Amino acid sequence: MRKSIIVAALGAAVSITASHGVRAADAVPKFDIAQICKAETAETVGIGETLASCMKAEEQARTQLAGQWSKFATEDRAACTRASSIDGTPSYVELQTCLEMASDAHATTGSGR
Repeated sequence: MRKSIIVAALGAAVSITASHGVRAADAVPKFDIAQICKAETAETVGIGETLASCMKAEEQARTQLAGQWSKFATEDRAACTRASSIDGTPSYVELQTCLEMASDAHATTGSGR
């Protein structure tokens, strides 16, 4: 369900940030991983995701984003940060997925940086 929110919000967020000239932070945003995972595992009871597996996935995504942050377009960083935070529980996994999708879209269309 969260992935569909990203896809739906990405297009809207990109056009909103582009039209308003919003600058993304120069560093990966700081999210509360414990809060993210408590909310996420509450929604996925019985599906198999545990608090520990969520925490591990979020930490890995944050670490990877820290190493890749500057390779993403400023507009995409701003749009994806907003999109990954749209439901009130921002997620590094969602942010990473959104940025990778945006990067792939630029590569496919020849647009972007």
